[in-house]
Amino acid sequence: MTVPTAESVRDANRHPSPAITGLADLLDGQVRERPGARALVVTGDRMTLSYGALAAVVDDVAARLRSTGLRRRDPVALVSANTAEFVVALLGAARAGLVVAPMDPALPEPQMRARLEALGAKAVLLGPLAAGTTPIAQVNVPTWSLRVDVTRAGTATATLETGTPPLRHTRGAAHDLTSEDALVLFTAGTTDRAKMVPLTHANVAASVQSICAGYELGPDDATVAAMPLFHGHGLFAALLASLASGGSVLLPERGRFSAHTFWDDVRAVSATWFTAVPTIHEILLERSASEYPGPQVVPLRFMRSCSAPLNAATQRALERTLGAPLLCAYGMTESAHQAASEPLPQHGPLKHGSVGRPTAVDVRVVDQNGHTCPVGSAGEVWVRGPIVTRGYLGDPAETERSFADGWFRTGDLGSLDDDGYLFLTGRIKSLINRGGEKISPEHVEDIIAGCPGVAEAAVFAIPDPTYGQRVGAAVVLGDGESVGSEQILEYSRSRLSAFEVPDRLDVVASLPHTAKGALDRRAVEALYAR
Repeated sequence: MTVPTAESVRDANRHPSPAITGLADLLDGQVRERPGARALVVTGDRMTLSYGALAAVVDDVAARLRSTGLRRRDPVALVSANTAEFVVALLGAARAGLVVAPMDPALPEPQMRARLEALGAKAVLLGPLAAGTTPIAQVNVPTWSLRVDVTRAGTATATLETGTPPLRHTRGAAHDLTSEDALVLFTAGTTDRAKMVPLTHANVAASVQSICAGYELGPDDATVAAMPLFHGHGLFAALLASLASGGSVLLPERGRFSAHTFWDDVRAVSATWFTAVPTIHEILLERSASEYPGPQVVPLRFMRSCSAPLNAATQRALERTLGAPLLCAYGMTESAHQAASEPLPQHGPLKHGSVGRPTAVDVRVVDQNGHTCPVGSAGEVWVRGPIVTRGYLGDPAETERSFADGWFRTGDLGSLDDDGYLFLTGRIKSLINRGGEKISPEHVEDIIAGCPGVAEAAVFAIPDPTYGQRVGAAVVLGDGESVGSEQILEYSRSRLSAFEVPDRLDVVASLPHTAKGALDRRAVEALYAR
């Protein structure tokens, strides 16, 4: 069954979708209509940068980049924390006609070198790094430092050190890029598994417009950038959608999320919403008794969770505590971030456990033979639409495996209900095969995480000579909790099939996470699947 996009059934929104064509003109409408309105709040002193001032410094950096000899569609890497420099470099490079590849500043030197080489980057734009991040290693690509100074009067000036000319001849994916491309994002994973995803300006525009429409974002909205901007979650949902709709974004002082300052940041910018991964939501919930100032002080319109499954119990607890709906969304790099989301309450029911209705894509759920599954039956989720990439750069074999007739085969398992809501059950590659029984680790994790006293759970396969694989689990307890392994297992036995109950469960101090805050399953397996 192909489900109509949410736009085809949505009522009129508070604000029209922004009239943008991509990254290059993202600010134009706001500069024309509201140049003095607040766009960014930056630095520890929380300086305000208006749309007019932001556009002026972006245009200045664009002119400087054009003067270096870089040509349209040349790829440049961007390495920076969540700072004004990231925003100015991103939009300035787009204005100059370049293709921007945001990079994780914390990548080890071998991975950074490998990704720059695979991309064929002509230069690296380097902004400030978050506290505790190792300075970027020496790489064989010209590295240009960018500094943006913002005054209390709201003016901004940029210093861009471009002494070394850009590379002229590079290998890698640079030759596969076109003038229509805006971004290259890397999928999560180690260097040998991360894939390069090209996104056109049209992909960017469709994604941003869909996010703005679905959440009715407008000039009265503001948010705090809790997610790193080098990933699609923070980049599209928090930054680009906010700026395109005329809202404002606070960039935390240290360039990344801090639970200690989060609510002060929310108050400082009068945030109306925020988006984060489940790990951050869990942290905020755990600390809410002592740090949350209350809904009268922070009147949020909604909250949003994406990038990993959110436990339904946590979702309900946060809604009760913060007094606002928490909307689960579903996205991936290949779909320019968001592919589905729970709607705002005025546009449809919240169905906890789902990731809502498709947004800007058609969705199919198919069986192993590629046939559409009946409503309620699980299969692989396929998506198609204006936000979906054309394939992977430099990897035709993986492109052929993952894309067919415009459909992207996500590798996620799920089902659609009668109302078109999507329910995810796990990843095909993560399934545990215990003697022929297929087990979703995400499902088992969700059950275990509902046990009182449990803060987080990771489920993984343990090699077994008899069954092939058995089920293992590593569990982190909440602060001050003392629940034991047997109590957790007893809780699980009453809620899981017998073959799903972990054969081994260990209570551990912490679990590894990726840079965007999702559970790092490969690291979990390396630590505990022995």
